[in-house]
Amino acid sequence: MADRRRVVGGMFMLTGLGLVLLVPPVVTLFNHDISIMGMPQIVVYLFGVWVLLIVGTVVLTRYLTPDTPDIAERQDEGDG
Repeated sequence: MADRRRVVGGMFMLTGLGLVLLVPPVVTLFNHDISIMGMPQIVVYLFGVWVLLIVGTVVLTRYLTPDTPDIAERQDEGDG
């Protein structure tokens, strides 16, 4: 399995990339009178970014290992 810190770092990078790709100055670069399969270019761009962010999140969470409780939490559970 991948190192947990690397996967979490990848998730932060994916979040930052999504933020950059969805800010208005970048989105307006795709606001032209071009249609792709009958849809405006900006709609295809926005839904494409949205789908890629979802797929990236799914791929990264496949490598994420479950949290293990800290030693103090395990000891507290044993006391009660």
